[in-house]
Amino acid sequence: MFYQLYEMNHAAVQPFRAYADAVKLFYTNPLNPLSHTHWGRSVAATAELFERTTRRYGKPSFGLAETIVDWKTVPVTEKIVWSRPFCDLIHFERAVPARRLPDPKLLIVAPMSGHYATLLRGTVEAMMPHADVYITDWADARMVPVSEGRFDLDDYIDYIIDMLHALGPDTHVMAVCQPSVPVLAAAAIMEARGDRHAPSTMTLMGGPVDTRRNPTAVNILAEEKGVDWFRENAIMQVPWPVPGFTREVYPGFLQLSGFMSMNLDRHITAHKDFFMHLVKNDGDSAEKHRDFYDEYLAVMDLTAEFYLQTVDTVFVRHALPKGEMTHRDVPVDPAAIRNVALLTIEGENDDISGIGQTRAAHDLCVNIPADMRAHYIQPAVGHYGVFNGSRFRAEIVPRIADFITSYGRENRAPARPRLVRAAKA
Repeated sequence: MFYQLYEMNHAAVQPFRAYADAVKLFYTNPLNPLSHTHWGRSVAATAELFERTTRRYGKPSFGLAETIVDWKTVPVTEKIVWSRPFCDLIHFERAVPARRLPDPKLLIVAPMSGHYATLLRGTVEAMMPHADVYITDWADARMVPVSEGRFDLDDYIDYIIDMLHALGPDTHVMAVCQPSVPVLAAAAIMEARGDRHAPSTMTLMGGPVDTRRNPTAVNILAEEKGVDWFRENAIMQVPWPVPGFTREVYPGFLQLSGFMSMNLDRHITAHKDFFMHLVKNDGDSAEKHRDFYDEYLAVMDLTAEFYLQTVDTVFVRHALPKGEMTHRDVPVDPAAIRNVALLTIEGENDDISGIGQTRAAHDLCVNIPADMRAHYIQPAVGHYGVFNGSRFRAEIVPRIADFITSYGRENRAPARPRLVRAAKA
């Protein structure tokens, strides 16, 4: 009943939100003399803060209308090129000259861990000048009717394999955080089958490949509680009248409470600063706050079976590094990977996936030649900085671009890429 109670509370506060919105509009209207006073701005700031903290945030848009290719601005069209009930594959099609040599095809696998794929907007934007970018756009489980069936970790891996087939040979794959394990599993399965659509390169970024290494608070909690605790305390049924009515899910609002509690002091300070920016009429700083929290507070539900299977496989049993992971009852053997170049990237201050957890992929993929693998630790960044921000654009993107260019299957270079160097742990 907890999900239903949440929905009822959200509906009950709706009139108060509408009133707060009206108050804000009244006290920000330039024709109102009070809007130019400290008191008037304080009232408007209080109303906006209340409205924003009680709002349900919808799915944001990517909004990437253009990019830079060969030092020229070109328009970008967002197209869905592959679709299943739980995921769309979005292609950011750039209007480049037909005679121009094609850039590498890059499949970015977004995490299915509560936030929408738009959390990787900066990742997509930074990679578009260097590659023909596609991204997985996972569906909110509460919006998928029960008639569409289940979706678990095995289905997730199947989706990745199907998308690689749809994109064709010589595709590069990038996994950000949670998908590092299923992407590694998909590559191992495809290589074991001799599948010619196996990716040319695999870039794993801040992923929980082996959470026994430098375990973080998230890892410790999962291992201590066990999967049964999560089944009893985190799984709920979607209430009426949304399309996914009666589907068992891990609700987005519950995930958000977990995200917020990890750095509660920081979020409280950010909202206090937001209030003061509004009172001081500091529009730029206030807009940055809005942009960040419009994205951060937009969350989606996960299917119960996917969430529980991921917790059990990755965080409780450590099945992949122990050699016990299976897909459709078939063992997943990373040693089968021989032709996929491997790049792993970690953040020095990552408090979600600790140092060494992603690098563990190199110890599992023992048959990838030494000159087809690299590891990089980005100094002075946390988890988010591994795939977004100024350091990501300036220091990580050139390494990824150089790696996938060097190890394209059509023109694979025998030497280690110039920009990618193994970092000291």
